[in-house]
Amino acid sequence: MSSINITRILRCYKSVSYTCKHSVELVVLLAVERKLRISTSIYSHLLKRELHSSCTMGSSMAATSTLEKLKFDNKVLRSLPIDEEAENYTRQVPGACFSRVTPTPVENPKLVVFSKSALELLNVAEEEANTDKAAEYLSGNKLLPGSETAAHCYCGHQFGAFSGQLGDGCALYLGEVLNAAGERWEVQLKGAGMTPYSRQADGRKVLRSSVREFLCSEAMYHLGIPTTRAGTCITSDTAVMRDIFYNGNTIWEKATVILRIAPTFLRFGSFEIFKPTDEFTGRKGPSVGRNDILVKMLDYVIETFFPEIHKKQKGSQEDKYFQFFRDVVLLTARLVAQWQCVGFCHGVLNTDNMSIVGLTIDYGPFGFMDSYNPAHICNSSDEGGRYAFDKQPEICKWNLEKLAEAIQAALPLSKSNRLLPLFDFEFQQCYHAQMKKKFGLCKELPEDKALFQAFLDNMEATGADFTNSFRALSLLRLPGCAGYDQSKRDLMTQLLSQCLTLEELKKQYAPQMDPRQFAIFQSLLQSNPAMVEMLGVRRGLGTIEREMERMLKRRELEKMSNAEKSASDREVWFGWVLKYAARLEKEVADTAQVEALNDQRVALMNGANPRFVLRNYMAQNAIDAAEDGDFSEVQRVLRLLEKPFSSSSSSSGDDDVEEACVLARPNSASPARVKDGDDDSHVSPEAEAAASDKKSSSTHGDRVRYDGKPPSGMKGLRVT
Repeated sequence: MSSINITRILRCYKSVSYTCKHSVELVVLLAVERKLRISTSIYSHLLKRELHSSCTMGSSMAATSTLEKLKFDNKVLRSLPIDEEAENYTRQVPGACFSRVTPTPVENPKLVVFSKSALELLNVAEEEANTDKAAEYLSGNKLLPGSETAAHCYCGHQFGAFSGQLGDGCALYLGEVLNAAGERWEVQLKGAGMTPYSRQADGRKVLRSSVREFLCSEAMYHLGIPTTRAGTCITSDTAVMRDIFYNGNTIWEKATVILRIAPTFLRFGSFEIFKPTDEFTGRKGPSVGRNDILVKMLDYVIETFFPEIHKKQKGSQEDKYFQFFRDVVLLTARLVAQWQCVGFCHGVLNTDNMSIVGLTIDYGPFGFMDSYNPAHICNSSDEGGRYAFDKQPEICKWNLEKLAEAIQAALPLSKSNRLLPLFDFEFQQCYHAQMKKKFGLCKELPEDKALFQAFLDNMEATGADFTNSFRALSLLRLPGCAGYDQSKRDLMTQLLSQCLTLEELKKQYAPQMDPRQFAIFQSLLQSNPAMVEMLGVRRGLGTIEREMERMLKRRELEKMSNAEKSASDREVWFGWVLKYAARLEKEVADTAQVEALNDQRVALMNGANPRFVLRNYMAQNAIDAAEDGDFSEVQRVLRLLEKPFSSSSSSSGDDDVEEACVLARPNSASPARVKDGDDDSHVSPEAEAAASDKKSSSTHGDRVRYDGKPPSGMKGLRVT
């Protein structure tokens, strides 16, 4: 990347908001520091995403439009084959990528919440969103002029096994809107009724799952992480039945619809409709052998979303597909590196939940970690920990392997497989670059990786809160600054305050299997390991190994007293703070303006370490209020998530954030009512009892600060 290009980029960079800057800055720093040639197509893609999609600026935001005047240009329906069957019933759909479907109306739609910045992508003003007309359009009761409603056909590997045809079971494509800046945005309604891909479901989403997806979509965007967006959340008086614990105790809930926005919702699974019969599951894609459609889909995606490849690729078709797959590998590596740096766990990283343009997509049983645990499983139905936090990079790479297999008729595996090692390199580079920012380091020194890992190890050992512990690091001033010694004590105090108590840590390592069941499987592992898998433990060997690790850790903790736990926490953190301080001394060597450098460092760190993330208890607090008819808590939480890096300083100017943080609704989260995911998942039953204990011990006047540790009864909530 030339110095001229860097200058041009930085000129644009100065005009964007701070929230967006750190994402663009990461790309620039990677290019400069590593002297790495980033393909023009990828850089153009990222720059456009950050400077246009992710920032409120320019002509795209100056113009406004009514919903009736949205400019639709539904290119994907012109480019890819559409199902000839017009009737809407569950079926296999061969030879097509979309099926035309009409939304199913709901009764008395009403707005729960909207995202001003997301709607501005469509040039829709907030005044327009607050109308009864908007509720009708954005619930699917009325069709927007120019829209063409359809459901997308795709397949997927779910928990490692090929599931055959899946498709949009509850989401409907409305069309593609061209805004005033010429950007193309696909818009969807999620929860708008049955489609040919609904299988045994009703095509509806409920208020719980919809609030979670809306809030997390916007939270990720404001964290600077590539994501689909959520424009509105519309609930209704239409009742749908849900068995949230799969125990026969059904309840009635309100059908709710989200407006989702993205450049495209095509995914890895979109290309798996051509997969031949799988040797393990016996399932196949509905369009096996239709290489003509595969080529159409590849060409459409490259022309529309990777235009630099389309324009500049003068070689063979294979060369074009080679460059495309390379870009997808790098975009995916960068995405998961950003997840790992904020403690985000997706929960269901199936191939059908992987965006072809490197976005976070399909928010179901996700979770931001509370206390740090690299083996954290946010989805309680993921019994084997396939999608555990520390497994996310390797799973994303595995999914890329499945994508390579899916397109091998156009790009031979002998070529695509050569690109897969790029994933590991790009992930490590991006992860390390972001970690340097989180620790406030500019110089590159060999001991940095060990320093980072020691911090993570200490958080795991002490049960320290992931988000708050990273945020605390900026308390330590650079050596030579006024108050340096006191700042070391302040950091120690804050880190210790984020640790779990002994009893809380014991609960974290409590057994998850019945002791008798564990004994049976342990015996089988020794006599007949293959039988473990045959008995239906999707969890298999991984579950047994994890359970044994938990048991060993629990035994260690049982031997420890509260005083010993506190002393151990103090010892490990004291030693680490000394190492961190020693590393910072090297940072200021030969630097005269230490105070100015410290100010810059703190700004960098506080722009990389969020104060707010969407913790499960925050989402549930908002859901409980919304189910009682009070949507203000959803809107309050959204205000916090829109400024995740805001300062708690009285001089920060973020008074609205402080009000939303301090005046949060009293914690009354009821895990018995939490459920999210494709079948509206729920918090695991064991968390219900913990929450009940918390509720019974709370006074009516309790308040929750959303920038603190979760209340004790709300720690570690998991969704299924």
